[in-house]
Order: sequence, then structure tokens, then C-alpha cells
Amino acid sequence: MIDFLNLSPSFAQMLVRLFISLVVTWFIIFRLYYKKSKHREFCFTFMLISIAIFFIVFFMVFVLEDMKGKTSMGIGIGLFGIFSIMRYRTDAMPVREMTYLFVIIALALVNAIAEGVPMFELILTNLIILAAVWIFETTLKTKPTKYIQYDRMELVVPEKKDELKADLEKRLGVRIIKVEVGAVDFIRDMAMVRIVYEGLQTPANSKLKLKNSDLTDF
Repeated sequence: MIDFLNLSPSFAQMLVRLFISLVVTWFIIFRLYYKKSKHREFCFTFMLISIAIFFIVFFMVFVLEDMKGKTSMGIGIGLFGIFSIMRYRTDAMPVREMTYLFVIIALALVNAIAEGVPMFELILTNLIILAAVWIFETTLKTKPTKYIQYDRMELVVPEKKDELKADLEKRLGVRIIKVEVGAVDFIRDMAMVRIVYEGLQTPANSKLKLKNSDLTDF
């Protein structure tokens, strides 16, 4: 009978590294990212991607470690596939979310392939990454931004910028700091407007799909 509780030293150490990775990832996502953005759907994505990538890389290294000359090649192929996730995706992802995704993937990779690294050095590495995210998130005071398809074309002129701002504040119920007019579509009688406003970032509207061409003038 197979003893399922007889874990190999490599697998037991992996569980410790997984715990460290999950704790640091959870803190970055829910204490730093979500606290400001309030995008719950991205939190779900970040956590599951972190866990999935950790196990993919760990077992890829674990299986190939006995195959001479194949480990580095296997890791290279795996990394290519992992980072392809960031390139070949269906929905556009904001730059801030893309940065967090890159950090989460990097954390999972570092912890997954850190077999043989002293535990103190591994924990210190995780804390350095966590501290870097915390410092830049708390010191760089960024204001929330929203892209809007605006229908009152008569206000999309430099002379009526104050009226445009007042109309947007009335319709959106927020205090607007800055208004920028981007692409203008005279056929559909619509303009793309970017606003910077006071308050918390509202969750993204998945029903509104913007093309890259709509944002080229910003």
C-alpha cells in the first residue's frame, strides 16, 4: 500500500515556499491593490494565476531535474508560455493591472524555482518585492481615471472646456480635476473623453469595449 503521507523533501519544501508565495501575494493584492482600485475581478485572476504558475513551474522543474541538459530548456519554454498570457489575451488590461500581474507572476516563478536557496534569503527576497510595491503604491498618489464615450459634441471645443467639465460632474456625480478630449467620431456623433477625478476608482465596466484606436489621441 502506498504511503500517501510520505512526502519527499522537495515536495515538503515546496509547500513552505507555496505558503510564503501565497502570503506575500495575498498582502499585495488585497492590502495594496484592492484597497485603492476596488477591482474584485482582478483579485480573483491574480490569486489563481499565482497558484497555477507556481505549480506549473515547480513540477516542470521537478520532472526535468533528472534529465540532463533539459531543465533549462524546459524552464525557457515554460516561461515563454507563461508570459504569452500577458500578450495574447482577449480584453484590454490597464497598465496598473498589467504591472501587478507581472509582479504576481514574478513572485510565483521566484518561489517555485527557489529549491536549494536558503529560506532566509527567499523570505528576504519576497519582503524586498513586497516593500517595493508598498513604497510606490503609498508614495505615488495617483488619481483615478475614467474613459467616457461623450455625446454632446457642441461642448468638445477648447472654448467650452468649463461647460464640458460641469456637465460631466453633474452627470457622473464626481469632482473632476482634469478633462482631456481624445478621438472624435463625427459619423457616430461621439467623442472619447478621459477624466481624472477625486475619489476611489470604480470597478471597470465589462460591457464597454474600447478599441486601441479610440485611445491613440490621449
